[in-house]
Amino acid sequence: MLIRIVKMEFKTEEIINFQDLFEKAAPKIKAFEGCHFVELYQDKTAPNLFFTYSHWDNPEALENYRVSDFFRATWANTKVLFSNKPEAWSVGKVS
Repeated sequence: MLIRIVKMEFKTEEIINFQDLFEKAAPKIKAFEGCHFVELYQDKTAPNLFFTYSHWDNPEALENYRVSDFFRATWANTKVLFSNKPEAWSVGKVS
């Protein structure tokens, strides 16, 4: 199991647009082969800071998603809303 955490910082005026975009995309992400879970978190003290947290079968499943037409289109619509460069980590559960 691979856990993917992505940190994204948005322009304040684009927060609602991102939330709408994610709400529409989440069911399709969850339905993608190899994805078992995806959630969105918002920082309590910095409301323009969001994190996605997703579970994948393995690195190959995540990579298949990342090269899909769906991801490319979704990411293109998302990255124009950023106020800072996103950060991402692929991690595994230790205990």
